Amino acid sequence: MRSSKSRSRTKNNRNRPSGGNVVNRVFDSSGPEGKVRGTPQQIIDKYNQLARDAQLANDRVAAENFQQHAEHYLRMLSEAQREMEARREEQERQNRERQAERDRERAERQEREAARQADPAEAPQPDVVEFGNETAAAESGLVETPESKDAEPEATERKEKPRRPRTRKPKPAPEQQAAANNGDAPEVAE
Repeated sequence: MRSSKSRSRTKNNRNRPSGGNVVNRVFDSSGPEGKVRGTPQQIIDKYNQLARDAQLANDRVAAENFQQHAEHYLRMLSEAQREMEARREEQERQNRERQAERDRERAERQEREAARQADPAEAPQPDVVEFGNETAAAESGLVETPESKDAEPEATERKEKPRRPRTRKPKPAPEQQAAANNGDAPEVAE
């Protein structure tokens, strides 16, 4: 079972306006004519209408009372609107600052990129490979292709080393082959 203290504490917190949106919040106002329910603007309009009705009935006291109730909600509404305007201006200021910071960073990046492109020492340099002699080409690990031979006129003028003809091992005589299969073959000098 709940204690009455916790129940009353939560009940009081419900009626208190939290820092939320007061402009659109619905209030219950206990005025002299009974409860008036609505947003602050609706309550103001209702109390002003009741004050006009009281004035037409020549009831100055009731008219003043309704006007005081309307003024209370008018002050509450204007304060909430001022707070909203201040929050909006603060957010706009922060957004402008963030945008200005982004613009500065973008300009700095573009300046660095322009400086890097303008200064050839900063630009990436290609690797230089000399193809003047065959040893350099062999050391570079490049493979010679028919297209590269056509592109280099001096490559066709170079003389290639003559190739040695392939030599084949002589076939062993049939008696040597049979002996090799038995495992007691005489060794053949080559």
